[in-house]
Amino acid sequence: MHKNSGGLIEWLIPLAFVATASWLVWHLPAFLLDWLPYNSESLKSQVTEIYLRSDVTPEMTGVFGGFVDIVDIGALILLPILAVVGTKTVRPATMEFEGTTVMDHFALFIGRVTMMMIAIMTVVMLYEVFMRYILEKPTEWANEMTLWFASFVFLMSGYYAMQQRSHIRIFLLYDAVPRWLQRVFDTISTILIVMFAFFLVYGSYQQVFVNKLYKWELYGSAFNPPIPATLQPMVLIVITLVAMQAILNLIADWNKEPEIHTDEPDDEEIEMIKRAVGQD
Repeated sequence: MHKNSGGLIEWLIPLAFVATASWLVWHLPAFLLDWLPYNSESLKSQVTEIYLRSDVTPEMTGVFGGFVDIVDIGALILLPILAVVGTKTVRPATMEFEGTTVMDHFALFIGRVTMMMIAIMTVVMLYEVFMRYILEKPTEWANEMTLWFASFVFLMSGYYAMQQRSHIRIFLLYDAVPRWLQRVFDTISTILIVMFAFFLVYGSYQQVFVNKLYKWELYGSAFNPPIPATLQPMVLIVITLVAMQAILNLIADWNKEPEIHTDEPDDEEIEMIKRAVGQD
């Protein structure tokens, strides 16, 4: 039985999560400079200069004389709190698969976060259209910010799709075999996903977290956001979450009855659609 979804808190918490995470990502060089000091003076000077140009609160004194200020510390504390509250308060929509684990609910929360990012992208694009074609004063940041957000949306929606079992699957052979063999297929596919995630993280850890993130590589445009420094680590984080979710899906679906997949909706899907549009 699904609880009512769509309450105000379900949208405010993800929106606050996006704002807090964006602040932390933008100010991440401060944490690198203070907590992971650079051995190379030239690299330290380079990252310091980048941070000083992008610091949103340059007037604030850093904690203990460093670069991290009290707002950064507050955002760092607030982010996991918002994640926990969002995970506990999210309610699946009528046609969503809820799941039983904390990670299932976290994936639902990430789905809401993704929706908020899409809404923000839309506002940014509308603002850019207004500035460019009405006032003839185009911004330097709207295009890169939209690209940045869209990349995060693409990655995080993949994790949400895995939890919802809505990723692309070919059932021609799967539906023709008995349930025990379907479990074998499910196990093999899960093992392949986990192996892919492991070797991707293992093989690119140095390149991603040292050469991109630690050196804070920028995009190279006028706005010059740290797209390479943030997106490549996010790829590894998301593929790890996808692999973990694949294992949970395998365990949760192990004792499910055999399903026949057709293009026609079954009775349960029809009832869910009716509830979604308010017809009992």
